Amino acid sequence: MSKSTLKDTRISELVDQNYVHAYVLFYFGIRFYEYSELTLEQVCRERGLRVEQVIRELESPTHLREADLPLISYPIDLIIEYLKHSHFLFVKHKLPYIARLVESFKAHHEDYISVERDLKLVFPLFVEDFIQHIYEEEDTFFRFIQTLERASKGNFVPTRLYFLLEKNSVQKFAVDHETHDDEMDGIRKITKDYRIEATTPLHIKVLYNELRAFETSLITHARIENEILFPKAMALEAKVKKAFLDKVKFN
Repeated sequence: MSKSTLKDTRISELVDQNYVHAYVLFYFGIRFYEYSELTLEQVCRERGLRVEQVIRELESPTHLREADLPLISYPIDLIIEYLKHSHFLFVKHKLPYIARLVESFKAHHEDYISVERDLKLVFPLFVEDFIQHIYEEEDTFFRFIQTLERASKGNFVPTRLYFLLEKNSVQKFAVDHETHDDEMDGIRKITKDYRIEATTPLHIKVLYNELRAFETSLITHARIENEILFPKAMALEAKVKKAFLDKVKFN
């Protein structure tokens, strides 16, 4: 679509063509459901935005996907930093955006009255539990791995390392992690697997597509942890334990 055509396109049409447009507009302060009948140029004029800049962002290619990165070849400290950055994007960008979509959701359609009620009840609880899980993971598992990484380079106090290894294990973290691998099961049931039909209102199309995309990101995120981080962490733990036992033998 040409720039002149984009300028003259109504916001509802832009979003209907590609739901990601709603996310881009959101971070320019444009709630698509508040300006649905205005053209992009009209909204930009009203909001004091440069329409060229908004169009540039709407046309920009998507960010590199996690699946495209050669994470298996990354050292463990870089994998952790990558996962922590993903956590930041989830908590500070994606979840606030989806939460706003849920909050502003007005069914105006008998097929979605119960969906509106249930999502407004369940989604805030999901967010609270999800954020708590992320912070616990960073404060316990990630910190444990970072301590092992330092210990593998000889930077450790033997007594502290002993008690740390007695108290923690990568295997235990892996078992605990499995309980969080399907966190969106309840939301999937409420939305009937994000089912969209020809008569589905635009707001719900955007919301369901964002929920589906977020779940896809979580699945990829979990795969990186389960298939890359945990095996590397187990190998690191075994290396540190061996070095510790060798050191004890010689003392």
